[in-house]
Amino acid sequence: MFRFIVRRLLVTVPMVLVVITLTWALIRLAPGNFYASERKLPPAIEKNIRTKYGLDQPWYVQYGRVMRNIMTLDFGNSLRYESETVNDVLKRTVPVSAAVGICAYLLALLVGTTMGTLAALKQNSKLDYAAMGLSMLGISMPNFVLGPLLVLVFSLSLYWLPPARWGGFPSRSIVLPVLTLSAIYMAYIARLTRAGMLEVLRSDYIRTARAKGLTERQVVLRHALRGGLLPVVSFTGPALAILITGTVVVERIFALPGLGTYFINANLNRDEPLILGIVAFTSILVLVFNLIVDIAYGFIDPRIRY
Repeated sequence: MFRFIVRRLLVTVPMVLVVITLTWALIRLAPGNFYASERKLPPAIEKNIRTKYGLDQPWYVQYGRVMRNIMTLDFGNSLRYESETVNDVLKRTVPVSAAVGICAYLLALLVGTTMGTLAALKQNSKLDYAAMGLSMLGISMPNFVLGPLLVLVFSLSLYWLPPARWGGFPSRSIVLPVLTLSAIYMAYIARLTRAGMLEVLRSDYIRTARAKGLTERQVVLRHALRGGLLPVVSFTGPALAILITGTVVVERIFALPGLGTYFINANLNRDEPLILGIVAFTSILVLVFNLIVDIAYGFIDPRIRY
């Protein structure tokens, strides 16, 4: 296990550098720049700007400077928010996205696994059809439709919850974003749990457990659930990383100052340091969560060995 973890960590650094390199190349290949406006700048001013930010140097010098900063986790100052460094922006926005994302996934995990397990235990029953019907509805309804509907019902009609504005964690302002964000993940988890449980419940060791006289509750909780949740564990790694790094649509709808909102603004403003900082953070988070998922396999299923 230790060798496996070390190998994966050694692979993580080159993969992050490759992702950042591709991102940097796409930024440079895209037309326009961060100082472009409707009115063309005088050549002298444009030259001073390019000299200030090192854009007049050869591409390999600029690339080397970027990689050197990335290796030291110093992404420099944002071009749009000049008084702040990229690390300051990350420190301010990541907790917002993480609070909403983690709460949304915990809710989705609780509801989705419960629905999927009950649907598998009552296969082809009304409960199964209802659970899978709701799951299909959750997958089919996009966030930009569900979010305004929840605002219309709970904010503008019933006046129970604020329609937008971040009030910190915990507060009532987090309820609607969490519900909107968790709906599609509830649906996916419910379907994955049902499929995994159906496969496990037909296994020989489940028949053996029942033959020993164990109750259905003991069979499900002690034996079937561990194997049935393996597809959910695989889904959790990248899903949780995406949720923590922000979901743009939900943050836009509810005016959340999260990482997704700043990432979109950085792309619109061609804020290269902020784009690279967010991409690096997201890449590292995805790779780390995938490593945690692979390690969790060995604890959930004893048959898996590294």
